[in-house]
Amino acid sequence: MNDENDGKIIYSININDIQDVANEVLERDLTNEEIALVQDSVGDYIDWFQAIENAINQHINE
Repeated sequence: MNDENDGKIIYSININDIQDVANEVLERDLTNEEIALVQDSVGDYIDWFQAIENAINQHINE
């Protein structure tokens, strides 16, 4: 394993992404308080293991 890449970020979600979805769903920007609530729990809804497994299975042949 290459230690210099161990901490490299592969995918991230930023405040603009959250605001884009809020505008699509609510037709408005979120307040700072609402952003704090969303950012603290958005990771709870992402199945990281399954996303990584799917990408591996799509691209890696055993």
